[in-house]
Amino acid sequence: MHNHSQDSGTHYNASTDRMPRTTLFFSVHDMVGALDECLRALKRASVSMTRIESRPSKSVDPGYDFFVDVDAHTKELVQRVIEEVKKVKVVRDVRFVGSLEAEEESAVVNEHAVPWFPRKVSDLDTFAEKVMEMGEELSSDHPGAKDPVYRRRRYDIVQKAKEYRTGQPLPRIEYTQEEKDTWRQVYTRLRAMYPKYACREFLHVFPLLEQNCAYGPDTIPQIEDISRFLKDCTGFTLRPVMGLLTPRDFLNSLAFRVFHSTQYIRHHSDPYYTPEPDCCHELLGHVPLFADPNFAELAQEIGLASLGASDEDIEKLATIFWFTAEFGLCREGTEVRAFGAGLLSSFGELEYALTEKPEKRTFDPSLTAVQKYPITQYQPVYFVADSFRDATSKLREFNSSMRRPFQVRYNPYTQSVEVLDTKDKVQHFARTIRNEMQLLASALDQL
Repeated sequence: MHNHSQDSGTHYNASTDRMPRTTLFFSVHDMVGALDECLRALKRASVSMTRIESRPSKSVDPGYDFFVDVDAHTKELVQRVIEEVKKVKVVRDVRFVGSLEAEEESAVVNEHAVPWFPRKVSDLDTFAEKVMEMGEELSSDHPGAKDPVYRRRRYDIVQKAKEYRTGQPLPRIEYTQEEKDTWRQVYTRLRAMYPKYACREFLHVFPLLEQNCAYGPDTIPQIEDISRFLKDCTGFTLRPVMGLLTPRDFLNSLAFRVFHSTQYIRHHSDPYYTPEPDCCHELLGHVPLFADPNFAELAQEIGLASLGASDEDIEKLATIFWFTAEFGLCREGTEVRAFGAGLLSSFGELEYALTEKPEKRTFDPSLTAVQKYPITQYQPVYFVADSFRDATSKLREFNSSMRRPFQVRYNPYTQSVEVLDTKDKVQHFARTIRNEMQLLASALDQL
């Protein structure tokens, strides 16, 4: 992946290019490295994976069922892929389940079935090894691809993310001087630009991160310290990630106010370019606004809408995330300011986005959700929100039109998602709202 912008946007594979699907199904035993072995089998078969979904297995206990889309569009190639995957010892029940156009078979899962989604925050542990790109594997055009020292360093950091489980202290990284020097160059240049280009909420939080989380040119902050700070502010927390997640997994995590953050840094040979998210993108671009209550609510709203959503709706929600949390602009009086992390971690596109060159449209989720966009160059179109609150209100209205047969709510006390699909659950929710309204009325009376 080549990016003409200095910093590559988001933490999931956001490409909207659609090829005819060839879907394989297989079950694996729950063992460390099981998915890695399967992905290596796909590589041996000389095919690329374009999508992956998983859910607890119905046939292997403990284990997972995987549905994998690959770019195999001939019977011979599909058969070769199946044979390679069958060679993996932990795999059971490999079969072709869809596409090759006329050969859609009855093994395809019911298209109306609700996809599996996490119900409690610890379910996010199942995403630990499910990454699409990068992480410990680097593409041939990555600046660090031919640097064995950098590759080994990436591998060591990624292993910490791979081993992390909910409830454990977040891994601390002892960054090298070379890594700190790279951070300093990025931090210093962007920090000088923020007063002119960043939104007021970002500018309010950033000094607090400098005071409380060791943000500065000489030290790369630790995600454990940042996560504690965010939790105190809005309830958001960080967790380490190996690389790019699927859009579904990435968005599902936001429902729990969890943001997946990388801990490795871009290659020192080109500090102003990265083909994938790194700690500069995460900590400078994303983190500050997760401390803002209104932005946190917007991000969680996207996450809640993604739970059990169809593939079509996931694509729409991922596009909305792209044009808000990654490349969003907002109005401040007569000015337009940046709040998207892809802008706030890229000095080149940050400056470009606020010129007259690109087209700027008012944020409307129904239109934003279907807007096509490039991922390897500056955006030709940006969407401008009136405010985070207004964007959230519009998003809720948009979400109500999605084809999902139930509603969900997040319970912050148990860090779990409640599905409102029975009369008893809805009545319990109504009682909770009534109690909150009584508290609100009492507080208003005392003003």
